[in-house]
Amino acid sequence: MPGISILFKNGEEGKATLQKNQDHVSDLNLDQIIDEVISGYGDYDLEPFFYAPLKSSEDIKYRQAVFKDLEDDDLLKQIKSFAQKMTDKRRFLSLKDRLKCKQNKEGWFLHAVETYCEAVADLAQNLSEKALSSEGLISFRDYLLSYVDSDYFNYLRKETATIKEQLSEVKYCLHIKGTRISVQKYEGETDYSAELENTFLRFRHADVESYLSNFTEDAGMNHVEAQISDFVARLYPEIFNKLAEFCEHNNDFVDEKVAAFDREVQFYIAYLDHISSLKRTGLNFCYPGISVEAKEIYSCDGFDLALAGKLGLKGPEIICNDFYLTGDERIIVVAGPNQGGKTTFARSFGQLHYLAALGCPVPGREAQLFLFDRIFTHFEREEEIKDLRGKLEDDLARVSQIMSEATPQSIVILNEIFNSTTLMDEVFLSKKVLEKMLKVDLIGIFVTFVDELAGINRKTVSMASSTDPDDPSLKTFKFERRPPEGLAHAISIAEKYGLTYERIKERMSQ
Repeated sequence: MPGISILFKNGEEGKATLQKNQDHVSDLNLDQIIDEVISGYGDYDLEPFFYAPLKSSEDIKYRQAVFKDLEDDDLLKQIKSFAQKMTDKRRFLSLKDRLKCKQNKEGWFLHAVETYCEAVADLAQNLSEKALSSEGLISFRDYLLSYVDSDYFNYLRKETATIKEQLSEVKYCLHIKGTRISVQKYEGETDYSAELENTFLRFRHADVESYLSNFTEDAGMNHVEAQISDFVARLYPEIFNKLAEFCEHNNDFVDEKVAAFDREVQFYIAYLDHISSLKRTGLNFCYPGISVEAKEIYSCDGFDLALAGKLGLKGPEIICNDFYLTGDERIIVVAGPNQGGKTTFARSFGQLHYLAALGCPVPGREAQLFLFDRIFTHFEREEEIKDLRGKLEDDLARVSQIMSEATPQSIVILNEIFNSTTLMDEVFLSKKVLEKMLKVDLIGIFVTFVDELAGINRKTVSMASSTDPDDPSLKTFKFERRPPEGLAHAISIAEKYGLTYERIKERMSQ
């Protein structure tokens, strides 16, 4: 059964292009989210999966279905158990490669095969008992059931068990005299261990501290133990030759599709583990609908996942926001006071679309999002001396490049551009950029301080941050579809602190 993958509907052919080094990854704090998600999963090389958004709605639905199956706690626990055994198997093989004693190496190899067989057989049994609904897991289950029923897998299990049983029957005696050790087969000699222990038991007064050192796997065998092992192998050549042949002929005993599943399923486990702690705080995650052509999108109670991850369980309450575009609406113009959450809102908009393109559950109660070809962002960055150009020139160059590459299927997020120039020039340049975005007919966010940009035409939507009605100086970080407050907000703050013209004039007359 070629092409079995629980990440890509069409196997290897479905893999998307890596986007790790593109501007939007850092601008939207996606790199922070991904680093946090894959922390602790370094052995699996998950980065390529998280930096490759999908380009097909069918591929996205394929992953969403797997996520939904894995929300079964019992199934997830069983797959984690499988993954732990596969980790143990790799650890045993790694240990084998570091050892020098032949019999020691072969023993650990046999233990690795036994652990692998147990992991695969248990997983096949567990999956067969589950009512799966995702195409990915069903296909893998069908393959796994046929694999555990194959001649080779049954040979692995049977031969491993037989060799282990025969090794357990190996018994030998050591005769130690000075520095000389001789090894011979056990032939019913008396075991004096119990007798010696009983003899010295009368001298024991109380429990004493033990100075015994626990044997560690990495220690292997010392040169004396290795020599004894060689002698024992000579005494029982048939079983040890059988072990050596088994190791030699089954060096590649791990099935490629099983190994691929072990890696790919970590994509789901890592993400589900990451959001589980946020769910426990009451935050919502949902599986968004995916629009390929229609550009009517919405999100209910979405939030910045990177910020939520930083704040964690001990942080302040995460602020959730809604947005939607209907009909011909394409651009959300976000206005409001400084430090009012505009940039966070813009980031969450981009994060939602990116995570949706990975097939992951996204922050929020409900969402319908657009499947983009690319995400373009322009966030303020420090000036580079080597660029030999000022802030305005850099803004113009970057925005010009974005507009030349953007398509109707793109998402563009511009955050407070042209703020290094005069207000008049900023208004002029920003309007030109907005007109270009609308002409391309793309979906976007335009974050600005300039109130004049809100509501240029019916394709733009104005969203403004609100303040506490009882205290206008307090920001709520909530955004609403309405024109920006503009000077009204400034007047409210001036009234609060007694800085209106009338109050100042009154004080000066006293």
